[in-house]
Amino acid sequence: MAELLKGKEVAAAVNQHSLTKIEELKKHGIQPLAATLRVGEKSEDISYEKGVIKRCRELGVEVRQVVLPADVEKDTFYRVLDELNSDDQVHGILLFRPLPKQLDNELARQSIDPEKDIDGCTDASLAGIFTNSESGFAPCTAQAVMEILDYYGIEISGKNVTVLGRSLVIGKPVSMLMLNRNATVTICHTKTENTREKARQADILICTTGKMEFVTAAYVREGQTVIDVGIAWNEDKQKLCGDCLFEEVEPVVSKITPVPGGVGAVTNAVMVSHVVEAAWRKYRKANLSADPQQ
Repeated sequence: MAELLKGKEVAAAVNQHSLTKIEELKKHGIQPLAATLRVGEKSEDISYEKGVIKRCRELGVEVRQVVLPADVEKDTFYRVLDELNSDDQVHGILLFRPLPKQLDNELARQSIDPEKDIDGCTDASLAGIFTNSESGFAPCTAQAVMEILDYYGIEISGKNVTVLGRSLVIGKPVSMLMLNRNATVTICHTKTENTREKARQADILICTTGKMEFVTAAYVREGQTVIDVGIAWNEDKQKLCGDCLFEEVEPVVSKITPVPGGVGAVTNAVMVSHVVEAAWRKYRKANLSADPQQ
């Protein structure tokens, strides 16, 4: 039976670190503030927004909700986004996408100030991962994977890591985060040959295919750590499932994240930590002689 790498404990640790920084920021008169920008009334956006707001306020991060009508004109949308970018009180911006058809998703994400890009969606944030620098932030799910591995003391340096999937949201950025930590990384995708063999060779297997229960026992071996990033509703089983066929994979491997209760449980905590870190970076930039608590 594999050890379950539960996200709840990891999220609590991330939150505690954020709380420590928030307390120190408030000593300097700084109130971390995140702005959410939602266009329209899509139920999935509203649900996600509620979760983010709840987590922020629990930790003492203020939230400014900005809601625009679904038929908002382009000029109005970008004026509002520019105002958030230029507002010194706003440390982080979360834009809910995809946007209505009259708005260009690509242009919109690139219009976010990278210093406030708490979702890690701009090219500047992605470039920061490649250069291993403080330019923007890593996508929250990719960073959540790293937080889980670190919390459970799973060695990354020198290990073979296989990533199943190459999306900009998780596959590519998590691969670079692993490489920055001195892992040897293999990225598999739809054109990869012998994917099962490459997956079985990994010490750490990151499953981000977007295909429910795609990863079976044929993809894994004893001693592996498996991070399942996927989540989807299984109509037949009437429950949430991940990329892994859990009942086949779990008995074989050494460690695995459950779905639900794994990576997803950490993602919101990471997003809040990005708001706090954005406030810290701004504080350090304005006070170069200060030595803020890390």
